[in-house]
Amino acid sequence: METQVLIIGGGITGTGLARDLALRGVQCVVVERADINAGASGANHGLLHSGARYVANDPAAARECWEEGSILKRVGAHCIEMTGGLFVAVEGDDERYIADFPSMCGRCGIPVTEVEVKEAREIEPALSDRLIAAYKVEDATIDPFKLSLENIWQAQELGTVLLRNTRVVGFTVEHGRIVSVRTQDARTGQERQIRPLEVVNAAGAWSAQVAALAGVTIDMVYSKGTLLVTLSRVTRHVVNRLRRPSNADILVPGGTVSLLGTTSVKVDSLDEIYPTVEEVDLIVREESAMVPELASTRYVRAYAGVRPLVGSQREGDARSLSRGFALLDHERDGLLNFATITGGKFTTYRLMAEKAADLVCRRLGVSAPCRTRTQPLPSSPVCRWTETGRGPQEWIEKNDPDDALLCECEMVPCSAVDTVVSALEKRGDLVDLVSIGLRSRIGKGPCQGTFCSLKIAGYLYDRGIVKKGEGIKGVREFLRERWRGQHSILWGTQLVQAELQEALHCGVFCQELADLSE
Repeated sequence: METQVLIIGGGITGTGLARDLALRGVQCVVVERADINAGASGANHGLLHSGARYVANDPAAARECWEEGSILKRVGAHCIEMTGGLFVAVEGDDERYIADFPSMCGRCGIPVTEVEVKEAREIEPALSDRLIAAYKVEDATIDPFKLSLENIWQAQELGTVLLRNTRVVGFTVEHGRIVSVRTQDARTGQERQIRPLEVVNAAGAWSAQVAALAGVTIDMVYSKGTLLVTLSRVTRHVVNRLRRPSNADILVPGGTVSLLGTTSVKVDSLDEIYPTVEEVDLIVREESAMVPELASTRYVRAYAGVRPLVGSQREGDARSLSRGFALLDHERDGLLNFATITGGKFTTYRLMAEKAADLVCRRLGVSAPCRTRTQPLPSSPVCRWTETGRGPQEWIEKNDPDDALLCECEMVPCSAVDTVVSALEKRGDLVDLVSIGLRSRIGKGPCQGTFCSLKIAGYLYDRGIVKKGEGIKGVREFLRERWRGQHSILWGTQLVQAELQEALHCGVFCQELADLSE
């Protein structure tokens, strides 16, 4: 396989870069070791930052977030909910920081408005009665899966090739250039050679490992962040703790649920990334100071991702490292056609892609300008099922008795699964429960796949899409992934839900739940 540009990584940076280059007429191949948003891009809180969070410790990142957030609200509005945000302080918080907050925002060009405590609690009744200060900012929320899928969908429509479940296992270098990249299918073990003119490493937390295959060293710190998902939406606005960035100080509404976190824990390995009970307890305890009902609400899932921060392990706390991005031109390392784009925020992905694309196009002699700053991101019908709350309205309005619900928690009907399956088949991609789940809301409700996994597997059998043991294997893989997010939040009603899942899948269907916890 030959291509102008090989992009390694299918997160938001890689998919955004593919779209940027495709709009400039550059042919690309994207290789992803798992699936779209398998890393940090699929394990964030979905906050479209106003930048106010970073005004004290990282003004440059704050300004980038504000500028890029404003662009995304214009060109990607269908992926965004304009919630607005509140920064709130409670008794005991640093009053000096509270007083300095408006001026720090002003220096970064970020709009901020002081709100009376009484008014803040009228806006958000769930806020604590221990509130001592509040400010409005222009935070918003974004659907990270929809955004990445829309980016890669348009890129594919323009000729980009996406290879899922494909690992880079080696580079062939001749005269200071990468002339061939050896890849391996993660499921079959089959190897393939790709001959690119340019290679961009957009592998997120795995960027250092990819670069090492080419003999390049990147200093990187891995910062794990854990978040929780509530059963229902707790607030209408994004709520931030009015203090320097710390653990457990963000509450983000996302459709019909809320997400809260996050933590920052240095880790040495990318193999064991999961939320712990201790982190969950910390998040619930800290965030309950802002919103007391979080101490007793039902949580349906926890998850963790790794931030790829460029810096040395010898440095202090990971929060002291910049949230800005790094574009590394490896010409300085003796490779003339290799670059790495890493770090940054989900909010700044478009700018990261633009800068990386500018470098690649300069090397290729392509003069076409970046168009993602002004050209709206198209809305594809196949990507719409990632949105919470969309299923019920569309299903009820359609009112087709033949369009049965396959996931009742999130009201995902047969037609949604058909749409996703058809899109995967059109691209020649593997169809299984995990890939369908990433492109829809199945398994994301309170039952966490207990019932819909079986119903959808049966539906795929009926359509002849899976055969023999493929469906059973798919159910096991799907539940294994859901279980990773449940074991740290097993109390109250969600514990009862997990026991029901065990009784059904282990007691009735003889599945080995012990294997699902691996």
